[in-house]
Amino acid sequence: MNPFQKNESKETLFSPVSTEEVPPQPLSLPKKPPPKICGSNYPLSIAFIVVNEFCERFSYYGMKAVLTLYFLYFLHWNEDTSTSIYHAFSSLCYFTPILGAAIADSWLGKFKVLSLVGLSLIALGTGGIKPCVAAFGGDQFEEKHAEERTRYFSVFYLSINAGSLISTFITPMLRGDVQCFGEDCYALAFGVPGLLMVIALVVFAMGSKIYRKPPPEGNIVSQVVKCIWFAISNRFNNRSGDIPKRQHWLDWAAEKYPKQLIMDVKALTRVLFLYIPLPMFWALLDQQGSRWTLQATRMNGNLGVFVLQPDQMQVLNPLLVLIFIPLFDLVIYQLVSKCGINFSSLRKMAVGMILASLAFAVAAAVELKINRMTPPQPGPQEIFLQVLNLADDEVKVTVLGDENNTLLEESLRSFQKMPHYAQLHLNTKSQDFHFYLTYHNLSVYTKHSVEEKNWYSLILREDGKNISSMMVKDEGNKTANGMTTVRFINTLHKEVNISLTTDIFLSVGEDYGVSAYITVQSGEYAAVHCRTEDKDFLLNMGLLDFGATYLFVITNNTNQDPQAWKMKDTPANKLSIAWQLPQYALVTAGEVMFSVTGLEFSYSQAPSSMKSVLQAAWLLTVAVGNIIVLVVAQFSGLVQWAEFILFSCLLLVVCLIFSIMGYYYVPIKPEDLQKPADKQILHTQGNVINLETKKTKL
Repeated sequence: MNPFQKNESKETLFSPVSTEEVPPQPLSLPKKPPPKICGSNYPLSIAFIVVNEFCERFSYYGMKAVLTLYFLYFLHWNEDTSTSIYHAFSSLCYFTPILGAAIADSWLGKFKVLSLVGLSLIALGTGGIKPCVAAFGGDQFEEKHAEERTRYFSVFYLSINAGSLISTFITPMLRGDVQCFGEDCYALAFGVPGLLMVIALVVFAMGSKIYRKPPPEGNIVSQVVKCIWFAISNRFNNRSGDIPKRQHWLDWAAEKYPKQLIMDVKALTRVLFLYIPLPMFWALLDQQGSRWTLQATRMNGNLGVFVLQPDQMQVLNPLLVLIFIPLFDLVIYQLVSKCGINFSSLRKMAVGMILASLAFAVAAAVELKINRMTPPQPGPQEIFLQVLNLADDEVKVTVLGDENNTLLEESLRSFQKMPHYAQLHLNTKSQDFHFYLTYHNLSVYTKHSVEEKNWYSLILREDGKNISSMMVKDEGNKTANGMTTVRFINTLHKEVNISLTTDIFLSVGEDYGVSAYITVQSGEYAAVHCRTEDKDFLLNMGLLDFGATYLFVITNNTNQDPQAWKMKDTPANKLSIAWQLPQYALVTAGEVMFSVTGLEFSYSQAPSSMKSVLQAAWLLTVAVGNIIVLVVAQFSGLVQWAEFILFSCLLLVVCLIFSIMGYYYVPIKPEDLQKPADKQILHTQGNVINLETKKTKL
């Protein structure tokens, strides 16, 4: 008997009706199950995916760790511009996944986008990698291993943060501890992450033969857009009251599009609607690399055992993620479950928002504490001025304004400076100040130009039997990288070459030459080697505090070697950087509850044909969040602590809206996402193939 002989039946089997012709799919025997890891239910292929993600994230976060200080310190942009460009770059990295997802689901498939597009072009490659790699890992699991797939997303997130942890610790060291052309070595800090991208490509390609590679399912993005547009236009054209209403507005596309596609689009739009409030969370989370790093530059990184650079503080986030993920998965969530509380994915995300909001409230409190310990900054039409007397006797200084009114009057002994900067007001953005100097029986008149919002030092020196002065601009702000800053004035008649460290050298011209500012590590400098054309000598610079700005005046001592007169222009950072720990702990706990949960939620709620599209939409919320920061940084005009409070309050409001939306959201079960073709189960027994089908009556 022919096993494939047609059976007579009074019941007729029908395929789903569609206006688009679907070619018959050839029957194939079940494939051999993919190799597993050590006898578990985890596919071996995910090991290559996780290692690839580790290397790629090392590259990405390693580069981002030093980016803000690169803008601020190397390119000399201001804080708002540096913050804006940083978040514009982050936003672009999270916008391109929409393009990557469209290519992945409709043309090349996730594997080829990862290996050919994503890792070849770094700038656009982020768009190829981000929407595909998480979903591609999820594709390696069979549906019966849904629990292992959920655990995979936690491991996947661990690999992200392991790469971020190591890179955010190492790249600032490559930047600050290695000198390139006499400056911080940004070339090396950017070059090492680039090398890791090459390693990521090699590792990912090694697993090519064992990956499960679901084929692309047509131009799904185009189909979704056309389906939605047809449903809207069809509903508009049939708005007569005589036409029966339909259960869902997308059901108006049934005349043209298959039922399964409409069901998939329904699932997609329901989740996309839930994504609307999410960008505000990312607006807060991504400020760790911008605003929080800038806050750390005004804090003391000396923790006793070691000195932490401001951009290294970001290492707390991935470090805490590595601790919190197993803590939450194995302890906290289990305890909540035993208490009978239904801690759903959406509830976890809402709690994550609340924790991030609290983190920014703490950041605002830290900012206020820093402000109380930081000297004020000159505002519009203001300058700060100090006077240093390097003459051999007392000098009286009188500063007159444009109307000959006395703005400042001070008498200074030899090698004395004013106890603090004097605040002077200008009539315009730039102005000439008139100075009268009284030295012995001489009265000398001089004039110097100044510009608003700057710090200045008026240096008095004897010139034979006369007295003269010179105006130099000071470094009023804290250094961009939180390090100690020094400069020198050489009163000798010979040029002095100074070796601050083995790789930091500078020359100071003779006869009151003034050097540029040089950044050095804080610490004890008891014997700094110096050289003139005819002798070598050592300078004792003493202890240099973290974040302070110093002026050293090299003077001649007739009986001994030249000495250095030390003055502190800007006080050291007093508040310890450890005060940032609570805000990092809160925001990281929020990230674990929000991001890890959201990643798995996006995959579980996505139809099989749209998983990369929904992953890209999830990443798009990150892009929008970075745009929010960009807009606020450029146009808010708020002081920093007020800006932190603004973000905290906005996220609380968004959390309330999200909670209301989540209350009415009904999660989709995995079996509801299966296509009709998935419900047609093949059974093989010998040479007989039986088809279990749903019987559809006429």
